[in-house]
Amino acid sequence: MSLDLVIKNVRVVRPDGDGSEDLDIGIHDGKIARLEANISPDDANAVHDGEGRLLFPGLVDGHMHVGIYSPLADDAVTESKAAAMGGVTSAITYFRTGQYYLNKGGSYEDFYPEVLQISNGNYWVDYAYHLAPISSSHIDEMESLLTNHGVCSFKIFMFYGGYGLHGKTDKDAQKQFLMIGEDESYDIAHFEFIMRSAQKLMKKYPQMADQISVSLHCELADILNAYTKLVQKEGKLSGLRAYSAARPPHSEGLAIWIASYLAYETDCVNINLLHLTSRKAVEAALMMQKVFPHINFRREVTIGHMLLDYDAPAACHAKVNPPIRSREDVEFLWEKLLEGEIDWVVSDHACCSEELKTDNQNPKDDDNIWVSKSGFGGTEYLLSGLFSEGSRRGMTVNHMARLVSKNPAERYGLLNKGDIKVGYDADLVLLDPDESFVVRAAESESSQGYTPFEGMELTGRVKSTFLRGQLVYDNGDVVGSAQGQYLSRPSQRPA
Repeated sequence: MSLDLVIKNVRVVRPDGDGSEDLDIGIHDGKIARLEANISPDDANAVHDGEGRLLFPGLVDGHMHVGIYSPLADDAVTESKAAAMGGVTSAITYFRTGQYYLNKGGSYEDFYPEVLQISNGNYWVDYAYHLAPISSSHIDEMESLLTNHGVCSFKIFMFYGGYGLHGKTDKDAQKQFLMIGEDESYDIAHFEFIMRSAQKLMKKYPQMADQISVSLHCELADILNAYTKLVQKEGKLSGLRAYSAARPPHSEGLAIWIASYLAYETDCVNINLLHLTSRKAVEAALMMQKVFPHINFRREVTIGHMLLDYDAPAACHAKVNPPIRSREDVEFLWEKLLEGEIDWVVSDHACCSEELKTDNQNPKDDDNIWVSKSGFGGTEYLLSGLFSEGSRRGMTVNHMARLVSKNPAERYGLLNKGDIKVGYDADLVLLDPDESFVVRAAESESSQGYTPFEGMELTGRVKSTFLRGQLVYDNGDVVGSAQGQYLSRPSQRPA
C-alpha cells in the first residue's frame, strides 16, 4: 500500500520495550501501517524527519476538567491546543451536572447530548468524558451511557457529601450546588449504589467488563470542615501550607479505606483512586490493595503534585483539591512511582483564570488561599515534567510511556491508543530529550494566563504531535484545524 506519511530518523519508545529503537513509522489512513528499520521514502506521499528525537506514543491525559470554569465551547479550543503542545492526543475530561460546567441539572439523556454537540468541532485532540452520577436517576442511566454513548468510566466526589467545590456547605447549599431534588442525598449510600450499578454492568457486558470502572476523589467532608475551622481559627498558617493543613492527608487515607470497603462490599472490582497526594494517601491505597487483593485498584498522581510542594512561590495559583503537599510527600510519591506502585500520571488540568484566583475585595492580596478557586492547568507540561524529573531520578523512557500512554488507555477503554504498534492509531509525539526550557505561561496555548510552574526549568521538550497521522503541533505552533474526534469507549482492539 502507498503510505500517507513515513516518520524517519527517530528513536521509538514503546511502553513494553527496553529503551528506544531505531525504527521508521509508516502511516496509512490514520493508523500505524508499518514499523520497520528502514522504510523507503518512495513508499510514502510525505516524509517527516524526526531529527533523531524520541518518539513516544501520544499521551492519554486521563484526568482533565475542560469546561469547568469557562464555556465548554471556548475551553475545548484553547485547552485542547494546550494539550497538543504537551504531546497529549487523547483528553478525557471529568464532567457532571450541577453548578459549574453547563450549570444545569436534569437527566444525562438530555444533558450529555448537549455536551457532545458543543464539543463537536472544538477539540484539537481526540476527547472522551468520564461522567459523575449525581442524582439517583443518573445511576439508572449508567447503562444507557455505556451502550449508547460509550461512557465506561464513572466518578464519585466523596467530599461533596458535606462540602462544596470550594468550601463548607450545608444541606440546602449542597442541593443547590449539585442541582438535585429535595429528597436526594449525595452521600456514602449513593456512592455504594453507583458501585453496585457498575458491578451489574460488568456482569451484564463481560466483553467490556475490564474497561468499566469507578473513579473516586477521596477526601472526607467531615474532616475538611473540622480542620478548615481549626486552621482558620489558629491563624498560624497561610497560603498552600494552610490549605494542606485544612484538608489533611489523613482525610484522603480514611476516604480511601471507605471507598475500598465499598468496592469489596459491592464486588465492584475496577476502582481508580484519583490524584493521590501524600505518603498517607498512598500508604492507605497500598494497604487496601493487600486487604482486598481481588480488587483491581489503579493509583493516580498528577504532574502538579509531582513538581510542586506547599512552599512553591506559586502560592494561591497552585490551590487545588486535594492540596499541594510537603516536599517530603512529593519525594515519597516519586519513590512509589519509580517502584511501580503508581499506575499513571495525569494533569488534572482545570483552566482557572487569574480573576478566579484573586480576592476581589483585596486585589493586592495574592495569597488569600480561602477565596481562590481550586484548580489550574498543566496538560502542556505533562510529558516534559515527567521526563525532566523522571530522567534525573533514573526512570526509563518505557516506564514513562506506560504512565502517560498505555496504562490510562487500557483502563479507560482506548484499546487502539497508548502504544506504537501496527494497527493502532498513529498518535505520536516527538520529544527532544536534550532541549531545556523555562516554563512561561505566555508561551502556552491555554487561556489561563499564568501557570504555577512559571520559571521552572525542564529538560525534554515536545517538538511535534501527530493525531491519527496528522500533524497538529510543530515547533511551537498549533497547526491545521480542529481534528479531534469523540472517543466512544471501549474501542476495538487492533487485530
